[in-house]
Amino acid sequence: DMKGGIACFVAAMARHVERHGSPSGSVSFLITGDEEGPAVNGTIKLLRWAHDRGERWDACLVGEPTNPDRLGDMIKIGRRGSVSGTVTVHGVQGHVAYPHLADNPVRAALKMAEALMDPPFDAGTADFQPSNLEVTAIDTGNRATNVIPARVTFAFNIRHNDSWTSESVQAEIVRRVAAAAAGGGLRPGRAPARYDIDWAERPSQVFLTRDERLVASLSAAVEARTGRVPSLSTTGGTSDARFIKDYCPVVEFGLVGQTMHMVDENVPVADLEALTGIYETFIARWFADASA
Repeated sequence: DMKGGIACFVAAMARHVERHGSPSGSVSFLITGDEEGPAVNGTIKLLRWAHDRGERWDACLVGEPTNPDRLGDMIKIGRRGSVSGTVTVHGVQGHVAYPHLADNPVRAALKMAEALMDPPFDAGTADFQPSNLEVTAIDTGNRATNVIPARVTFAFNIRHNDSWTSESVQAEIVRRVAAAAAGGGLRPGRAPARYDIDWAERPSQVFLTRDERLVASLSAAVEARTGRVPSLSTTGGTSDARFIKDYCPVVEFGLVGQTMHMVDENVPVADLEALTGIYETFIARWFADASA
């Protein structure tokens, strides 16, 4: 995953200095051990700390494993936004044999979940695939098969394109849930379902890097070392690039990602050497262009 990319860039920088001397500029390495999940003490705090000390950057290269099958396949030039939340539907607990005395919240939750997944949010844009929402968990807290639960909670996550902002996609989710709650559906004759929506902290904003010099320099380095012209993509999950884009243009290129986060995560040694060469060529091209 990330460790190989870090090692390769450190080696590439050392080789560049050995062969060409110090570059006509500076290089910063931002490395954090708090990268996954909430990442409270990770990239965000490091960037803020460095910026407050007067550090400024012209560009950033993130060493995420961007290649699906082989080195040189893909450069990431942006990422979709990500919004997560939960919907809790409140009902009336009761016995399955006496449904008229209860109000099964699962019925309303099913209609709400369906409304969030269909119809599609959009058909995609020129730079991004269609936005997609998935229901990721559902829980009643009830293990008894003959008891109607008092409440049910389901979780969801949407990966959205640049047709939306975090705020607008949240508003659309609220609209869809409200319509489903009022629509009856599986609850004929009942009053609108009672529910709460809770949002996860810090949604990830969608972004696209349009810095032609940065993208062209990296693409040329990849092609020079691999013979392949990399595709420019915005697919996949979020990364720390979503924080860095607030400070400078950012692109991502690293190893092949077929085993990332798996047991026995691994990468061929030959790929490490090849990626080091790509980074070394990129460094040389970047600083040559800067001094031209």
